[in-house]
Amino acid sequence: MDPLRLVLFGGLVLHKIIWEVYKIGTPKTTKGARPGLAAFAFKAIKLVVLAFLLVQTLFLDILPITDTPFGLTRIGFVVYCAGLAIAIAGRVQLGKNWANLEDAQVHGQQALVHSGIYRYVRHPIYVGDSLLLVGLELALNSWLVLATIIPIAVFVRQALAEEKMLARSFDGYAAYQAQTKRFIPFVY
Repeated sequence: MDPLRLVLFGGLVLHKIIWEVYKIGTPKTTKGARPGLAAFAFKAIKLVVLAFLLVQTLFLDILPITDTPFGLTRIGFVVYCAGLAIAIAGRVQLGKNWANLEDAQVHGQQALVHSGIYRYVRHPIYVGDSLLLVGLELALNSWLVLATIIPIAVFVRQALAEEKMLARSFDGYAAYQAQTKRFIPFVY
């Protein structure tokens, strides 16, 4: 088995474990949560995509970009590792203030996090996951890198919706928005 693929696989598993561990103790009472069927469908899609990525990472060579991918895989690996680190840092620093993407919610004990990585970007988990997906497909030398536009578009749409909801829920959110970039530190 290719050591690069094993490391990529391990990163995906680590990502999922951290999300599940940090989910323990997160308040379940919500206001503004999406209907159950839509949330269920979204969770099912996320699980199918994760399963596909795990299988692809270990076993599949899908739509190779080049016959000599050495440089491309190294660039992809660096982007993947950066994305994994950013996403995990964002998740850990968010702690119990996190909510599932599909729930579109603010829970009663939630507080505005504006320290750590959140001092530089408002949506580090979306940024990290975007980099992780792009890096993964580049590291796997796959034209499926073009398909990452779909989850990135979902992340952008969700970030915009979350910002509206957070602005309604937290008095200090407008000031936080004025001080902190949405996705790229010091730029955007």
